[in-house]
Amino acid sequence: MSDEERDQTRETSGGGGTEIAVESGGGEESSVVELPGVLPILPLKNTVLFPHLLSPLLVNTDRSRKLIDEVLRSPDRLLLSVAVRGPVEASPGPDDVYRVGTVMRIAKMLKFPDDSYRLLVQGVARARVETVVGEDPFMTGRVSRLDDAGDLDSVELTAMARNLAQEFIALVGASPRLSDELQVLAQGVDDPSKLADLVASHLDVDVSGKQELLEEVDVRQRLERVLAEVSREKDAHKVESEIREKVQTDIGRTQRDYMLRQQLEAIRQELGEREDSETEIERLREKIESAGMPEEAHDQAKRELDRLAQMPAAAAEHGVIRTYIEWMVDLPWQKSSEDRLDPEEARRILDEDHYGLEKVKDRIVEYIAVLSLKRDLRGPILCFVGPPGTGKTSLGRSIARALGREFERVSLGGVRDEAEIRGHRRTYVGALPGRIIQNLRRAGTRNPVFVLDEVDKVGTDYRGDPSSALLEVLDPEQNGTFSDHYLEVPFDLSNILFIATANLMDPVPPALRDRMEVIELPGYTAEEKLEIAKRFLVPRQLAANGVADAGVDLPDDTLRRVIASYTREAGVRNLEREIGAIARKLARRIAEGEDGKSLRVAPDDLAELLGPVKYEPEVAERAGIPGVAVGLAWTPAGGDILFVESTRMPGKGELKLTGSLGDVMRESAEAARSWLRGRAEDYGLDPDAFRNSDIHLHVPAGAVPKDGPSAGIAMVTSLASLMTGRSGHPDVAMTGEITLRGRVLPVGGIKEKVLAAKRAGVARVVLPERNRKDVEEVEVELLEGLDLQYVGTIDEALEHTLQPAH
Repeated sequence: MSDEERDQTRETSGGGGTEIAVESGGGEESSVVELPGVLPILPLKNTVLFPHLLSPLLVNTDRSRKLIDEVLRSPDRLLLSVAVRGPVEASPGPDDVYRVGTVMRIAKMLKFPDDSYRLLVQGVARARVETVVGEDPFMTGRVSRLDDAGDLDSVELTAMARNLAQEFIALVGASPRLSDELQVLAQGVDDPSKLADLVASHLDVDVSGKQELLEEVDVRQRLERVLAEVSREKDAHKVESEIREKVQTDIGRTQRDYMLRQQLEAIRQELGEREDSETEIERLREKIESAGMPEEAHDQAKRELDRLAQMPAAAAEHGVIRTYIEWMVDLPWQKSSEDRLDPEEARRILDEDHYGLEKVKDRIVEYIAVLSLKRDLRGPILCFVGPPGTGKTSLGRSIARALGREFERVSLGGVRDEAEIRGHRRTYVGALPGRIIQNLRRAGTRNPVFVLDEVDKVGTDYRGDPSSALLEVLDPEQNGTFSDHYLEVPFDLSNILFIATANLMDPVPPALRDRMEVIELPGYTAEEKLEIAKRFLVPRQLAANGVADAGVDLPDDTLRRVIASYTREAGVRNLEREIGAIARKLARRIAEGEDGKSLRVAPDDLAELLGPVKYEPEVAERAGIPGVAVGLAWTPAGGDILFVESTRMPGKGELKLTGSLGDVMRESAEAARSWLRGRAEDYGLDPDAFRNSDIHLHVPAGAVPKDGPSAGIAMVTSLASLMTGRSGHPDVAMTGEITLRGRVLPVGGIKEKVLAAKRAGVARVVLPERNRKDVEEVEVELLEGLDLQYVGTIDEALEHTLQPAH
């Protein structure tokens, strides 16, 4: 559809518009308006405008707005409106529009915030496009006036005009489409030509028919054709009226039949006859009695069933009530699965499915042990927090297997509607319970293991806050009487073992976080990844790619090389992808009959199978240079190392910071420079060196936003290394917040940062003294090969991070 085709006549409203003042034309008649030789041409779709009439227009395309702006700048404010012949793909050209149109004067214009124009235009005269003289930025043409032909003062024309007015007034009275005000308007028009145009503009005919009336300049011929169309439309309304009366008669007969059927059903009930609907009612009644519902739910179901029994099957609410009752009887009000209460067997199953994760496994075994002693124990609300790929969701399935319970999972990522949790009220069409009740019906038991995945990615908008709805679900003191909007009766969720998963807890509202027992799942070490690959990932990928029985051999050295050089993650998802890529390459060799090649994959074969190494150990390469320090950072995907680089040049003592640093990190850099400047003499520095030099501190990976105070030690080490010329130890990484008094304060994410240092090949890690307690929670085997140094001041930190002066 073209731009101009969307500019159609519509009723205008002033809501929100800005009125552009347009001077009145003084009500000049068309006979006294002098037309310019060239006029802008406005093509209109499905619309024919007539002279002498006021018409509203909506203009919302760039091309048409330019035309209107140009017209308003002219003193006469005239344009020529022409109708488009039919649908066109692009903007209408000269061949796409009729040659005869109406010259219009803009009487008023409103400009709206969406840049659309609402116009009120006054028809001036008929005109013909003699020649199109331009098409850019809008169409313009040389036009000539088309004056009325015939004896306008003849008695015959006057009689025809009166007859037309009477017929049109009768049509307005019979047609609901036409306004009653047109009757008064038609009576007040004495000019036969104007009356013909007034009636023609309101006829129910297509564009081509109206265009023919517009092009007819002989007033007598135009009156005859308009009168014929009015008579045809009156006859059509008469036929429509007869059809409506017949339909009303048929509806009355249908209502009579309905009443008779109701009486017949009452007679059958008196005679004791049973219908199929009664059999269905009895079936639902038996289900209600056997469902084991609490008293309140039982009474509600019986009330709805009684309503259903008194309602005809054709009633609109019949299906709604029946669906509600079926939901009620299908829910597991009393059905529970038998728990496996053997802690040793549960631990064996958990170890069989997952490697490591001792804290989580111990918590589940404790729950089973307590449950074996206290059978009415409420289900705990656990929240597994950790980087992607650490097995949070699959751990929930393993817990369900260890307990012998059903497993259900709901993904909350991107959920923004509270009704996803609580359900819709039955007043809405197509209403259903929320996901909690839906999954319980699918599980068939009232005590499944229920995983609420990605609870940190729940959104909120005008439809409500799902996080607030979860407050009741995950509160052991409230979920015993959870009320779904669809059911409208309490349902006991206290026997469910809820497990929420999240990558980080910051987005989770404090009230929701307080209701959950948070268990952190740190990233895996290289040795843990090796064991997971050998036990789970390699067998699964070999089987998935059809080479499980082909004799494929992936030695430990090969897997270590994949872990170190082709993945850098806290979890094992990318590791499994790389193993799958190896399996597919080997499967291709077997399928292509390359028997000469061995199916044992050595470390040196990885370049051929997986391509060049993706991650190189760069600590030793980038450190060991004055001005470079290795920091440790926490990310949602686990810990990582970051480099802090600094250089100086002659200047005025300014500090430039780059690398997408946040406000807190910038303040740490300022504090580091201020501390070092205040201790210049203690480190043998010229105090004027800070005043006469500009320092540029940069943290690479500039596209990644960074913030937080934990890079304070790394920044002061980088600056001290730069100013003293002493290189930092290449195998030392550090983390800690600093103060202007030279203190080193504790930071978070210690376990993830220590694991990141170990993955990067760091030999020594400098940590705040007050973080010693956090390290004690890390498994001893994870710390093997790491020299941990705890410091309380910046001076102590620099002793471990800077090499001695030569």
